Amino acid sequence: MNHEPKASAPARLFYWLVPSFSDLWFISILFLLTGGALAPKLLGDAGIGWHIRDGQQILQTHAIPRVDPFSAIMGGHQWFAWEWLYDSLIAVIHDRAGLNGVVFFAALVIAMAYAAALRRALIAGATLPFAIFLLALSLGASSIHFLARPHVLSWLLCVIWFSILDGDPANKTPALNMRLYWLPVIMLLWVNLHGGFLVGLILCAIYLIAALYGYRTSATVAQRDEAGKSLRLLAAATGLSFIASLVNPYGVSLYIHIYEYLGDRFLMDHIDEFQSPNFHGAGQKCFGLLLLITLVALAARREKIKHAHWMVILFATYSGLYASRNLPVSSLLLVLIIAPLLSRETGEAVENRAISVGVRSVFRFFHNFALRVTTMEGRFRGHVWVVIAIFCGLWACLHNGELGSHVLLNARFSENRFPVDAVRFIESQNIREPMFTPDYWGGYLIYTLYPESKVFVDDRHDLYGAAFFRRYLTTIRVEPGWNALLDDLKVNWVLVPRESPLANILKEMPSWSAAYRDQTSVLFHRTPD
Repeated sequence: MNHEPKASAPARLFYWLVPSFSDLWFISILFLLTGGALAPKLLGDAGIGWHIRDGQQILQTHAIPRVDPFSAIMGGHQWFAWEWLYDSLIAVIHDRAGLNGVVFFAALVIAMAYAAALRRALIAGATLPFAIFLLALSLGASSIHFLARPHVLSWLLCVIWFSILDGDPANKTPALNMRLYWLPVIMLLWVNLHGGFLVGLILCAIYLIAALYGYRTSATVAQRDEAGKSLRLLAAATGLSFIASLVNPYGVSLYIHIYEYLGDRFLMDHIDEFQSPNFHGAGQKCFGLLLLITLVALAARREKIKHAHWMVILFATYSGLYASRNLPVSSLLLVLIIAPLLSRETGEAVENRAISVGVRSVFRFFHNFALRVTTMEGRFRGHVWVVIAIFCGLWACLHNGELGSHVLLNARFSENRFPVDAVRFIESQNIREPMFTPDYWGGYLIYTLYPESKVFVDDRHDLYGAAFFRRYLTTIRVEPGWNALLDDLKVNWVLVPRESPLANILKEMPSWSAAYRDQTSVLFHRTPD
């Protein structure tokens, strides 16, 4: 029975109007990614360009593309536009609010993912200081992928998915487990938004294995019956989720395509985001520190950890070390398990006689402080400032990024990273022939020049395949036989970074001349014989 005195009317009003720590956490992330220091990162990848154009075509034709429309050499080839639902959504946002809307939507999704992770960690028993600190490390690890692309939706959906699978530690009733049937509903969206839906199925498999182990090792008949109910419910939800994953434009062929793509050793060894983390970077160091904290927490633990949590930790650690693109999801999963564990271990250390009195007093001070702020956090109810922040962002998006006389959003592709001025020159000269560019510029040219002009290559590596990318890398790196691909494709226009190897060799070739040059890029034209 709760004997806490009822709060007075002014106190209730206070807790409704004053922002909570969670509110400030959400608003801070949203601000940093829209009008703050991290805002330019969201348009640091040009791939969003072809997502927008693809979505616009879907809305215009009311059909999901089956063949490539953007490439001069892959036109007519089968293309798996597996993120078609995201493309359609982002096209609507772009048409209503431009790039400001695209950036604000990505920032909103990231802020929601980390707000949901904080809420989940607190529900699972974490204290607020531990949760905020560890999530800040996760945010740092994720910063290398702060991009306005569909993968950010997988971050949010993964947190929701894990929360449903892991359940509510304070309530173990079977009725609560019925929310597992939300998983197939989420999967219907996830499979058409981003390829990260596979993480959801992997987590289901992990919890299914743990449930099976719990069933086989049950000590009593009552425990075995309860474990059997949970196992059957989880198996049903997992099976329905897999069936839901087949409700995509390509059916089971999507699984075959993903397997062939991820199983291609050449592509996996040469695509940057599939490389193992380089721990010299700030984001990678945050993940490394998070791994060290995880190891310390596991080594110092006194409580028994659920089998599912052990497997999730192993999966998150391996996937994060395997490929940089996995760092955001891996770090979030680690925090969701380790933050509650560390919080409980700190509380138990207060009474641990094996620890010196001085150290215990430090633990006691920190633990009591953490409990006070966590208790206070639970009293806030209004979240008014979150609503205000979202409303201000939406208003600015619909009014050219301006909120009154203040410019809140000014989203654009950076002239220092992308050939912005060169594209203006191409448009002014009415050049309509396809452009050969680095793959990471292809999306920007699709965004700015399509349908008047197409590209020879962009970052849809699964479309072009390993055979083409072997030749592409030979050309872009100026290795022996570099000019064969340009000759075979009859390339007449090459747009490359100003100081790139290809730019340096083309300016020495009598058959090529520079038609345009600026501080970022140089446009070469093949001289007619």
